[in-house]
Amino acid sequence: MKPNMNSMLKQAQKMQADMARIQEELKSDRVEASVGGGVIKVVMTGDLNLESVTIDPAAVDPDDVAMLEDMVVAAVNEGLRQAQALANSKMSAVAGGMNIPGLM
Repeated sequence: MKPNMNSMLKQAQKMQADMARIQEELKSDRVEASVGGGVIKVVMTGDLNLESVTIDPAAVDPDDVAMLEDMVVAAVNEGLRQAQALANSKMSAVAGGMNIPGLM
């Protein structure tokens, strides 16, 4: 049984179009991550852009800048992790579970 090249080409084109659509959708998807019981909150887009950082001034010691910096880094890293997980989930749904390196 010979694979139908026309059919395979159409499937590949559809997958490519679906992936492009998802990449556009990811630009408007948002994830929020917080650390320190909500002291630091970040919002990231699904295409891995940092949109905002919110710091609760009442919960921050202005004399401990190092801790504040560490918390911001932790919040951004968690936001990145969540945004990547969202993107991977959406892309793998289109790719039918195939692991295609370089998608996200």
